[in-house]
Amino acid sequence: MLIIGITGTLGAGKGTVVDYLVKEKHFIHFSVRGYLTEVILKKGEIVNRDSLTHTANKLREENNPAFIIEELYKKAFQTQQNCIIESIRTPGEIDSLRQNPGFVLLAVDADIKQRYERIVLRNSETDNISFETFQSNEIREMHSDDPNKQNLSACINQAEYIVSNNGSIKELEKKIDKILTRIQN
Repeated sequence: MLIIGITGTLGAGKGTVVDYLVKEKHFIHFSVRGYLTEVILKKGEIVNRDSLTHTANKLREENNPAFIIEELYKKAFQTQQNCIIESIRTPGEIDSLRQNPGFVLLAVDADIKQRYERIVLRNSETDNISFETFQSNEIREMHSDDPNKQNLSACINQAEYIVSNNGSIKELEKKIDKILTRIQN
């Protein structure tokens, strides 16, 4: 059983990697965003980047820095199949996952303008924002000394594999295939 954690910058292509692993490699997908969305909707609140961030930070603060990821890992482990856990955002989550066998961290990054263009095209509930807001969100989530808050920079730096996704989807898929070959050998 292989569990790949995925981290990276906003709009870099994490979802594209997940889609490829699920459709072509038969991984089972567990999403932090999906988990948080369920929590937010149960409270009758609106889902947006701010509510996702606030809810995640609150859950971590009330429980522990790795709480959300630990909940998703439990579900992944029960499947006894290859899984991907999407949107790892704190070093505490990585520390927790590294205590489990078969865990590998993958980071995805791309040029900021290309990432913004991607989120505009994606047009999810968190993506209808200006370029300035996009940059502000990224700055807020990139660094933090608080273990309960997002620190994408630290997460990316801890990844065993970092994928630069400035090309086509086919190029990204080839990079993922090479990484899977390395992991499985």
